Amino acid sequence: MDYWGLNSVSTTNAYPLPLIKDLLMEVAKEKFFTKLDLWDAYFQVCIREGDEYKTAFNTPLGQFKYLVMPFGLQGAPGVFMNLINEVLHQHLFNGALVYLDNILLHSQDMDSHVTLVREVLETLYEHKLFAKLSKCEFQKEEADFLGYCISQRGLEMDPHKVADVMG
Repeated sequence: MDYWGLNSVSTTNAYPLPLIKDLLMEVAKEKFFTKLDLWDAYFQVCIREGDEYKTAFNTPLGQFKYLVMPFGLQGAPGVFMNLINEVLHQHLFNGALVYLDNILLHSQDMDSHVTLVREVLETLYEHKLFAKLSKCEFQKEEADFLGYCISQRGLEMDPHKVADVMG
């Protein structure tokens, strides 16, 4: 769907996305990592009741309206970032980093890591946010996150991403 018209008359959501460099500063020298990728994350945000008509589109089968936030709305990333920050606020910069639907959990020891992973998954479940198992990695000593390889050695550019850029 092309929401150019709706986006042109919408107020901009000024909720900031975190700077990746600020997120990554926290994880250098950690020992254990779990990476979660949320399933259909944007579709977990409901359109405010009464505003559904703004997302209407026509097909040969009739007119339809989104009940959840579709991709393409200008404020969608900020709205979702606000939601996930509210849901995981007690863990942010306390073992959990979040960038949109990507979550990285990190710890110095396995016992605290298992506890953190359990708490975060329970919190996500309580808010009906689910991770896509095929894209998750649990209890790793190295993690690929937002284009970086993170380990006890520190941060390195993901070699696959570098190769893609170099052609």
